[in-house]
Amino acid sequence: MEELKLAYETMGLPELAAKEEVEKRYTILMRQARSRAKQQNQSAEEEDDSFAKITQAYRLILEYEDRKLTDAFNDQEYGKYKKMAGQAQKMDHFWRYYKFHTIGAIAAVALIIYGIVSFMNYRTEQERLASLPPVDLSISFMGNYMLTDDAPKVEPLENALLTAFPEWKRFVTSITMVPSDEQAQYAYLQKAILVLATEHPDVYIMDRNIFKWIGNQGVLLNLDSYVEGDLKPYMIDGIAMKLQTDEDKEEHVYGIDISNSTLAQSLPLYKQDMIITIRIDSKNPDKAKEFIKKYMSTIQ
Repeated sequence: MEELKLAYETMGLPELAAKEEVEKRYTILMRQARSRAKQQNQSAEEEDDSFAKITQAYRLILEYEDRKLTDAFNDQEYGKYKKMAGQAQKMDHFWRYYKFHTIGAIAAVALIIYGIVSFMNYRTEQERLASLPPVDLSISFMGNYMLTDDAPKVEPLENALLTAFPEWKRFVTSITMVPSDEQAQYAYLQKAILVLATEHPDVYIMDRNIFKWIGNQGVLLNLDSYVEGDLKPYMIDGIAMKLQTDEDKEEHVYGIDISNSTLAQSLPLYKQDMIITIRIDSKNPDKAKEFIKKYMSTIQ
């Protein structure tokens, strides 16, 4: 404190004068020093020497003022931590300087953990699928379909289908909901287009709107010969669904309306109508035809 007291005396100020007074006094002394140097024809070095003590005193006072402000801030910020104030201050400074580095490191660790967990889940799922029996039939329900409120929580459609086909071991199903309301269809149709392009089920079960939309795109199997052959004993008026494709302007049977079949009614679905079709690149076309035949045998 003695050194600080001397600094104020050097500048001709009372001890602990306000910072504004110090700034103002230093400006005045600097102008006076330069004026004297010009009047006495002193060199720049001589001017610096005569003003050096004042400048040194000025800097000392400023350092004291800055330290006083810092101490006041630290006391306000960290005083509540009492004996742990020092540690709290160090942690705060660390966080201020390394905040983004820390966040980045945490994000990187989180991504690594997520990747490891995802990989482990993928491996577990692959092992589970490998332990299952081969797929007898994959079915995509596409249209204004939704599971009923009382549907079982686990594989409701698969279990209902296995009940109807106890000799088979495994069904794989999916539902792509497309409402019948045209104003609400757009977003759902976008998803349906993606499903149509990326998934290749053996069988589609669709409502009439989706059948008309998909039927002319050349992805469905022509069922003319099947209708005239194995299915002929079960055919009744109005259930053979005919369409023209973009490549063939002649109408052919591409779907069978099974809405009134007992098996269709047993599925845990909210539905209006059900038209069954076979995808042209089905991996299990014979079982798909057997599936259709059994449904048609229960049409009332």
